Amino acid sequence: MLETVTRDSAGAASGGAEDTSAEELLLRVADGDRDAFSDLYDRLSPRVFGLVKRLLRDHSQSEEVTQEVFLELWQTAGRYEARRGTATGWILTMTHRRAVDRIRASQASRDRDLRIGVRDWEPDLDTVAENVEITMENERVKRAMSRLTDLQRQAVVLSYYGGYSHSEVAEMLHIPVGTVKTRLRDGMIRLRDELGVTA
Repeated sequence: MLETVTRDSAGAASGGAEDTSAEELLLRVADGDRDAFSDLYDRLSPRVFGLVKRLLRDHSQSEEVTQEVFLELWQTAGRYEARRGTATGWILTMTHRRAVDRIRASQASRDRDLRIGVRDWEPDLDTVAENVEITMENERVKRAMSRLTDLQRQAVVLSYYGGYSHSEVAEMLHIPVGTVKTRLRDGMIRLRDELGVTA
């Protein structure tokens, strides 16, 4: 898009661009003058890039937006009206708009990604259903356990929840092993009835 500007031995750009105002260069750009565009780019690109970088803070995005600004400038230079302000002011206003558009587009993209992520997130239904089922079953067991006698409940808790053997439960409760077995058998029958389990 840009052509290299040749410099003469005195160091001035060919065509006397150093003495040409930005307004004059912009008018020549509107007529399709590539040399004027190159001169305008050389003169204003550091300011355009600096403004964009202050707003975006991202180097590569700032370079992209700077190129977009100059592409827009090449395409729309004919819209510049000198009576409404300086060429530099017009270009920097265009730059600011472009940078703000990029910020908004980036934010919109992040918001859209977030909405899609939230929309597409589904809990593992099997896990949820399983947890609900376990919770409900635990409630049923608690209700059924509350209907046992204290002695039956004590034997069941020590044997099934505590993991103790019949002889260990008998030793802990200071009762014969046969009594432990009877309490367990009666407790389990009652639990089965309460839970509606058929043998």
